[in-house]
Amino acid sequence: MKDIMSRYVEIDGWIFEIKMVRAIRADTYGKPYNAIANISINNDKGYIDGLMTNENDDFGREDFQTFVKFSQQIGLSQVQFDRYKNNKKRSVTVDVPPLPAEFPKLKLVQN
Repeated sequence: MKDIMSRYVEIDGWIFEIKMVRAIRADTYGKPYNAIANISINNDKGYIDGLMTNENDDFGREDFQTFVKFSQQIGLSQVQFDRYKNNKKRSVTVDVPPLPAEFPKLKLVQN
């Protein structure tokens, strides 16, 4: 099974817990980005807020799948976001499937 990333680090009697993530879509860290979003984390739930993209660069299906993969890696069970369509706000909740189990690669051999 793939490992789930820890959402906290213990150092010298302090526990540092990740409660907010900023996601940027860019070719390389530190270079200009063309999309940004904030993800608030509470227990096993996430809320995507402030998603913005460049004018001609929509948030597509591949982007959505990347957010699902990240959510799986940090152990979220649900993610919620608000969507605007025809100037109407609609809240959407998505169940995040658990990470798939990894099976060892088997190879047939002859004796």
